[in-house]
Amino acid sequence: MRISSLFIIVLCILSSCDLIREKEQPNITPWGEVIEDDDDENAEKQANDSIESNQMSLGDIVNAGELIMLTMSGPETYYEYRGHGLGLHYLLCETFAQKLGVSLRVEQCRDTTEMIKRLRDGEADIIAFPLPLNGGKTIKSKAGTKKESKAKKETALAKDEKLKTSFNYKGLTLCGVHDSLKTYSWAVNQSSTELAKALDSWFKVSMIATTQHEMKRTLAVGFVKRHIYPFMLNRKDAVISHYDPLFRKYAGVANCDWTLIAAQCYQESCFDPKAKSWAGACGLMQIMPTTADYLGLPRAQLYEPEANIHAACRYMADLQGRFTDVPNRQERLHFALACYNGGYNHIRDAMALAKKYGRNPHRWAEVREFVLGLQTPQYYNDPVVKYGYMRGSETADYVNRIIDRWNQYRGATKGRYGSGVNAQPFRSKRKNKWDKDK
Repeated sequence: MRISSLFIIVLCILSSCDLIREKEQPNITPWGEVIEDDDDENAEKQANDSIESNQMSLGDIVNAGELIMLTMSGPETYYEYRGHGLGLHYLLCETFAQKLGVSLRVEQCRDTTEMIKRLRDGEADIIAFPLPLNGGKTIKSKAGTKKESKAKKETALAKDEKLKTSFNYKGLTLCGVHDSLKTYSWAVNQSSTELAKALDSWFKVSMIATTQHEMKRTLAVGFVKRHIYPFMLNRKDAVISHYDPLFRKYAGVANCDWTLIAAQCYQESCFDPKAKSWAGACGLMQIMPTTADYLGLPRAQLYEPEANIHAACRYMADLQGRFTDVPNRQERLHFALACYNGGYNHIRDAMALAKKYGRNPHRWAEVREFVLGLQTPQYYNDPVVKYGYMRGSETADYVNRIIDRWNQYRGATKGRYGSGVNAQPFRSKRKNKWDKDK
C-alpha cells in the first residue's frame, strides 16, 4: 500500500514538472520563428516601437536638411503674403530651422486633432502652433458667489473639465515656444528627446515680442524702399510721369487703359525704377523674381524700366485670362488687380465664399466683402477656403486706391490721349444717334 501511494505521488510530481516545462517552452513555427504571447502589454510595446520607428532624430533632421512643421492658417501662426510666409509662429520656427542649418517646410492642417495625429504618425517633426494647455484656461478651484445657483456652478465646472480633457497630448512632449504664463506650447513626439531639448534651450520668451515688432515693421506702409516721385509730373500738360510713353506702348499688352497702368505703377513703386520691397519685388511695378521667371524676364533686367513695365503688363493680361468665368471686362480688371496684390488663390477663396453665401462671385464689390472676411477665423477656417488667412484689408485698399487714381488720371488726360484700351474709344452699340430704341 505504501509503495503504491509513493508511486502515485512520484507520478504526480513528474506530470507537474512536464506541465511546467511545456508552459515555459516557447511556441515555435515550422520555419523556426518564436511566437510571442500576444498580451496587452506586448501589443502596446509593439505599437510604441512602431510609432518611434517613424520618428526622425535631431541628427536625421539635420542630415535630411529639412524641418517639417505642422500648423494652422492665421495671422499669428502662418499665412502667405506676396510669395512669402509670415506669422509669428512661422517666423519663430524659421529662426529655429536656421539655427539648425536646415530649410523649413510648412504643412497646414484644418484643426488641432489633425496636427496631433499627423505628428504621432511621423509625418512631421514639430507642431509650431499654440497648443492650449487645459483648453487655454486656468482651472479655478474657488467656489462661486452666493448668488450663483448650484446648477450654474456644476455647469461651469463641467465646462472647465471638458476643456481640461479636450486635448489629448499623450505621446507628445510640450516644449519650445510658449507665452510667459504658459497657457500654450509647441509640441514634438515623445521619442524626439534631442529635438525637445534643442527647442527648450533655444527659445526665450523675449523672442515673441522681438519677432512681432519685426513683423509689424515689415508690414508697415513703408516696407518698399523707394524714392517717392510726384503723383503727377505736369497736370497742365497732362504728363503723369517720365514713363508715360512706355505705359501707352504696352497698355495694349495688358488689355487695359494706359492710365490704369500708370495708376498701378504709382501704387507699386511711386514711379521709382530702383524700388525694392522686403519680399524681393523689384522695379517700377514691383515684379517678384519668381514672377519674372514665370514671364521669361531675365532677372538681370528687373530694374530696366521698359523690360519691367512690359513684364508687368503681360502679367496683368495673364491674370485677366484666369478669370474667363467673369463675363464683364471691367470686373475682370478689378479681379486682376486684386490678384496682383493678394494672390490668385486667395481671391478664388473669396469668390468661393461669395458663392456659398448667395452673393455674386463675379462682381468685385460683393467679393470684396469676403476678401476682407478672410482676415477672420469664421471665414479663413471655412471648409470652402483652401489657402487660409490673407491680409484682405490691404488688397481691398490696393484696388480702391488704383481705381480712384485711375479716375483722376483719366480726367486729367481726357481729350489729349483718349481713353480705353490702347487709347481707342469703345464702339457704340447704336447704329446712329437717332436709333434710340436700338
